[in-house]
Amino acid sequence: MSVDLITAPDAPPAVGPYSHASTHNGVLYCSGCIPLDASGNFVGGDAADQAKQALANLAAVLAAGGAAKADVLKTVVFLTDMADFASVNAVYAEFFGDHKPARSCVAVAQLPLGVSVEVEAIAAISG
Repeated sequence: MSVDLITAPDAPPAVGPYSHASTHNGVLYCSGCIPLDASGNFVGGDAADQAKQALANLAAVLAAGGAAKADVLKTVVFLTDMADFASVNAVYAEFFGDHKPARSCVAVAQLPLGVSVEVEAIAAISG
């Protein structure tokens, strides 16, 4: 089995012993992206602001792995408060535009570094 590990130079460093993504058989498996800037500093604000940064980080990981937003097959959105669903959903819809990959959204008790939003994805590798 051949697995390639991806490190995205434009995404924040991983906060644990994992890669930004891995690939196998033309599929890109992206780790969860949280609202950190490229230096690894928390980007504050409300859940919508955090979602924008998490999705920007996801875009950087997708690009490093040879994929784009239009190649995303499935996402999972993690929220610490389901009351943020509508505002995060609006940011998510703007990010993906007409592309509507399969998605789950779940409420969790806590996320790394105390953030409110995390987004992971699975994508087909372009080209």
